[in-house]
Amino acid sequence: MSRVSEVILGKAPFLLRNAISALLLPVILAAAALQAQTYTVIHNFTGGQDGGTPMAGLTMDPAGSLLGTANVGGNTGGNCGVSGCGLVYKLVKRNDSWQLLALYDFEGGNDGTNPQTANVVIGPNGILYSTTYYGGGSCTGADGCGTVFMLQPRQAPCPAITCFWNETILHRFNGNDGSGPVGALLLDQEGNLDGTTNTGSMLNGGSVYQLNRSGWAEQILFHPYGYPGSSVAADNTGSLFGSTFIGIRSRGTVYQLTLSGGTWFGTDIYDFSGGADGGYPVAGVIFDPEGNLYGATTSGGSGNGGTVFELSPSGGGWSYKLLYSFTGPNNGRLVVGPVGNLVMDGAGNLYGTTISDGASGHGAVFKLTRSNGTWTYTSLHDFTGGSDGGYPYCNLVLDENGNIYGTASAGGAFNAGVIFEITP
Repeated sequence: MSRVSEVILGKAPFLLRNAISALLLPVILAAAALQAQTYTVIHNFTGGQDGGTPMAGLTMDPAGSLLGTANVGGNTGGNCGVSGCGLVYKLVKRNDSWQLLALYDFEGGNDGTNPQTANVVIGPNGILYSTTYYGGGSCTGADGCGTVFMLQPRQAPCPAITCFWNETILHRFNGNDGSGPVGALLLDQEGNLDGTTNTGSMLNGGSVYQLNRSGWAEQILFHPYGYPGSSVAADNTGSLFGSTFIGIRSRGTVYQLTLSGGTWFGTDIYDFSGGADGGYPVAGVIFDPEGNLYGATTSGGSGNGGTVFELSPSGGGWSYKLLYSFTGPNNGRLVVGPVGNLVMDGAGNLYGTTISDGASGHGAVFKLTRSNGTWTYTSLHDFTGGSDGGYPYCNLVLDENGNIYGTASAGGAFNAGVIFEITP
């Protein structure tokens, strides 16, 4: 693993946890907007059996429960010692309170270790798919190169309040095919899984892979140069789009993969300069209904806090437009802006998190509102790093009532991260 990618995705959560030594008083902030927002912590991770240091965002199931992963905690035995190897959980709302149920505890061996930035994906029949960044058994990496796994509910009646789901490993990375899977898996119309690894494989720059539904055989689609930080998005023709943290001669790229004659061909559709346009993207890209792409960078821009951008099809290529520049915390870190993917609502507004921008330098939840061709920034919450949490890696999820849910990797009552809700 490269030193750059290890700092961003591999070890950063533990460094951030150790850097925060004191809890601050509880904070409820209202956004400076026409309609006030209320921020509430709905779960404080303890770092123990319920997990800790959540990096991935949340997935909402049809019943309104929230699914996610914790990077550490859970089973404190096995190969991970007292810190635990992480877990998959469900947060269920019962009456007016939320209860966290562990669906699976990782043991740190062949079953995987430390799920990181990959959201849980819900497939047919309620089957869950995701990845672990480490673990998986034999690998060229000392900690294991990661896994793709599937979770299914128990078929037999559960004799206890909480019963773990059954895990099936679909793929173990060996280093030659990639190492450190990142971002949510893409479940295509045929039931195949597309994803990326942060490092490993050719030039140690990561890989784009597909697991075929028939036997889950792996096919390497492409070796992008420059450490992908998130998974891929697909357009209506089946082409895939993603980002890399660095480029051959740039501060990161957005790339397109096109299938022709059974072979995937990669093209950089935009190269970041690291200046006003931003640089070092970790978040992936998303589509709007018109086929435009939206994404974010972690640094650069006029405020040196990262940018939000749009790429539009134009004349056979793609046209870049800067939508917003964040003001950075001037803390010397390379990664300060959005790390998780943006989310777009039905009105075309964008939502996201920054990892260490914001009023206190501990990250923020934001909304970008589009009106007459301009975008207006609203802070929905500025993290303090105290009881409200801090350093969110996640994307956000919105429910039908406009409530927003996400995770913060640090802070909280036990300094092990939080799950939060923002209500109109």
